[in-house]
Amino acid sequence: MENSNPASLSRRSFLHLAYAALGSLAFLESGLILFQYLQPRLGEGEFGSKIKAGLVNDFPPNSVTHISNGRFFLVRLAEGGFLAVYQRCTHLGCTVSWEMAQNKFICPCHSSHFDQQGDVENPPAARALDLFAIEIINQEIWVDTAKPLSRQSFAPSQITYP
Repeated sequence: MENSNPASLSRRSFLHLAYAALGSLAFLESGLILFQYLQPRLGEGEFGSKIKAGLVNDFPPNSVTHISNGRFFLVRLAEGGFLAVYQRCTHLGCTVSWEMAQNKFICPCHSSHFDQQGDVENPPAARALDLFAIEIINQEIWVDTAKPLSRQSFAPSQITYP
């Protein structure tokens, strides 16, 4: 026999509401966990954040040093300025390597060649290798790998001096 009071809930209605509330809560928690999982985890010194490459004096003039955790080459030019050259080829995104004997970056996929400043010497790459912004603070070289700086060719204004 049902209660004639419309304000009271039957046991069945109460259980339906409770299951719907618990199901909604579980769905929201799952969505929050998925959202947190998909967020990038940028720790200091990892690609996508600011990376300390070293001290200015650690890099002799006219040298190219691969900074693997930052995915770039730190180039110290003969006059003492710095470039942080992204290791990704601008043609199809392959990883370039520095060939010291030839004094150039070479892409293994389609044989694009780039000079020490990242300018194209041998196509099919149509533009220079991208750069990362450099900041020198108290003789420490910091490279911001969050966003590559696209460029067509090398310009002296791209050099960072200590």
